[in-house]
Parts: sequence; structure tokens; C-alpha cells
Amino acid sequence: MQDWNDYQSQNKERFLDELLGLLRIPSVSADSKYKDDVARCAEAVKGHLLNAGCDTAEICPTAGHPIVFGQKLIDPALPTILVYGHYDVQPPDPLNLWVSGPFEPVIKDGRIYARGACDDKGQMFMHIKALEVMAKTNSQPCNVKIMIEGEEEVGSGNLGKFLQDNKEKLKADIVLVSDTSMISMENPSIETGLRGLTAVEIEVTGPNRDLHSGVYGGAVANPLNALCKMVASLHDENGHITIPGFYDKVVDLTEQERKSLNLAPFDLDEYKKELDVNEVWGEKGYTTLERTGVRPTLDLNGIWGGYQGEGSKTVLPSKAFCKITMRLVPNQRPAEISALFQKHFESIAPGYVKVTVKPGHGGEPVVTPTDSAAYQAAAKAIKTTFGKDPIPTRGGGSIPIIALFESTLGLKTVLLGFGLDNDNIHSPNEKYDVANFYKGIETIPYFHKYFAESFGK
Repeated sequence: MQDWNDYQSQNKERFLDELLGLLRIPSVSADSKYKDDVARCAEAVKGHLLNAGCDTAEICPTAGHPIVFGQKLIDPALPTILVYGHYDVQPPDPLNLWVSGPFEPVIKDGRIYARGACDDKGQMFMHIKALEVMAKTNSQPCNVKIMIEGEEEVGSGNLGKFLQDNKEKLKADIVLVSDTSMISMENPSIETGLRGLTAVEIEVTGPNRDLHSGVYGGAVANPLNALCKMVASLHDENGHITIPGFYDKVVDLTEQERKSLNLAPFDLDEYKKELDVNEVWGEKGYTTLERTGVRPTLDLNGIWGGYQGEGSKTVLPSKAFCKITMRLVPNQRPAEISALFQKHFESIAPGYVKVTVKPGHGGEPVVTPTDSAAYQAAAKAIKTTFGKDPIPTRGGGSIPIIALFESTLGLKTVLLGFGLDNDNIHSPNEKYDVANFYKGIETIPYFHKYFAESFGK
């Protein structure tokens, strides 16, 4: 609609400046030293919701970081869209690999570089600005509720209770989320599924104190060596995960489903070049697109122990630690897989060390329907602004709360993401293209329009 486009064009520089201000707030939910910054970011989000036209906006306390909730209700006869996003971000480490400060956003070659630029401040902010576009032009097609949480990056541990306690407040017809990616601006896509997740942290203990490696080396086991050997055994030579029972509930795709998945544009040579790797790696018998979208994985996320400082210290450490996450596919349950992992890892521990496995956060895998009115509205919105039909894809990441929306609120979700796979989310030099940010603001109101038109048909 012309009014939408005109309003965005007239205010696009302000939209971008406001996003940069939000990116300057180091809202790292995983680190308690940022607690005040997380709270400050929540207040900033509340302010943006009110400025965008929400009738009400509030900070909702939880046992952890707060949730921000706002709404703009125009007619009870119209459908209601519940927008979900998160304002918390991943830790910025390692800092030395950033080309600019992670919380000092810069724009270079049309890209915003900052922690949270894509995941998820840039993407959730599109919805706030899209609401402003609709509200300020008096052309809002649906009722809108917006829920922005502050703990997605640490597993959304308090959001489930919030949903349970606020079913009436959150009553809606569909959930709309932009926390995913598309293939490219030339090949827009909509993710129709996400892998689940389960995390564990492991502690391996050897002697009761750090020992001199010359005096004790060769006579007392080194827990770091033991841990490395145990972790290495979790994959076989074909990239399969060796935990007994791990694949028992995995349902293989049909040949037609695999064929359809691999129709998405993908250049393996360009993929390797962009990552600066000589070869790809993964489960034998599957393509890269299958490995990253529809197959389960197990990855070592961090390992430490012993001396970490400059220079050398000939120490045999008392303890070794690591963090592992597993991406799950439909029918795999986080608690079940975590229990299988713990049982197996404890069983392979040699007698000269003690092993403790601590389960962490998790999330269920989800598959969203492509034959729903909501998905069709999203596809039509993409076609309106991009000029071509979107390609349905499967996402390799996880958004733990998606399954809870269905089990607690009875709501399906549309994953209308505008990020790119090379946006370096969770990595140094995270980015988000300015063009994608603007295209999201342009597209989202059309989803509201087409969903309203199809509602009840």
C-alpha cells in the first residue's frame, strides 16, 4: 500500500538510528554482570512499543530477566497476531576477533555490524517499526500483540510459566516470529521447521589437586586427555553419533522429501569458500542441506581446564570441563536424549577419572504447516515485496519456545525470517544487511493484510 511505503521512506533513517541505539545496549542474558543492561534494554523496548503506537506496554517481571509486552487492539472482530521476539543477545566473546566493538554498531558496505544485529534485535525491531507504519497511517489490518523476552539465548526458562499464567492476555490466532533466515534476497524463502536442542555440561575430575606434570605425569591420569578421548568417541568414522538409542525415534525423509529439500539453490564451492574450509564434514549419506536442516547433530561448544594464561605451565590439571549441545529432529525429545547422553558418557568413563554430566536447557523440534492460511499469507507477502514465490526450507537452528506456543496456547507459528546464513549470529562480527532490515519492515504489514483477508475462510 502506498501509505505504508511512503511512511517508511520518510522515516527510514530514523528507524535505522533507533535500531543502532538498541544495539548499543549490551543485553547479554547469560552473564550476570550485564543484568542491569538487560533491564535497561527491556525499558528501551517498552518505549519503542509505545512510540510505535501500542495502546499499552509493560515490563513483566519473571524469576529471571523481564518480558516486554505491548498491544494495539483495534477491533475484536478482526484476527489477532501475536509477535514474538527477544531482546537478549549472545555473549560477544572472543572480543579480539571483532573488527569493531560488538556493542558499538557500525555500518559498512550496507551491513550493520554489532552483537544482536540479526539475532534478534534487528529482526524483532522490524515488527515494532512495521506496527508503527500501520498504526501511524491508520491502516492496521489486524489486532497486534507483541511479546519480547530477555532469555531466549539461555533457553527461555521462564517463558513457559509466563505463557501458562497469561493465556488470556496472549490470546491470539497466530504467532509471527522473525528469528530465522532466508536463502538470499534473490531467492527468498520461509522456514517450515526448526531442529530442537538439548545442552549438557561435563566435569571430569582426576587427582584432588593440580599436579606437577614432571613429578606425576605418566603415573596419574590427566582428565583433559581423558575428556578429549571420550568426546572424540561420540562420532564414528562416518560422522554418525555413537550414543546407543540416539537415532531410534528419528524418521527419515522420503526420497521425494529429500529431493524437494535439495531443490533450494546451493553452491557447495561458494559455501566452502565463504567459510574458508577445504572440505565439508558430516553424516555420511546426506547432503549439506540435509545435514544442516533435517538431521540431528552433536557438537562440542567449548572445552577447558588447566592453565590458560600466557606462556607455559607444566601442570597436570585436577579437572577438565566441556559444553556440548545436540540439535534434534522431530520425535526426539530433549529430556530423553539428554538422559541417553548421560548414561552413555558415564559408561565410557575410564576408572581413573570421575565424570559428572549436568543437563542444561533444551527445546522441542517443530514443523510448521505449509497449507495453512497463515503460511499462505506469508508466502503472498513475500511475493508482493520480492516479486517471486518463497522457497520452503528447514532451519537448522532452534527456538525453544515455538513448541510451547502450540502446547500451551494452542497456536501455530509462522517463521518469517529475513536474516542470512552468513550473518555470523553467535559469532564475532555478527551483521545484518540494512536492505534486509528495510525489506522486513516493508513485508510484514502485507502479512497482516493477507492474514486478515484470509481469516475465517
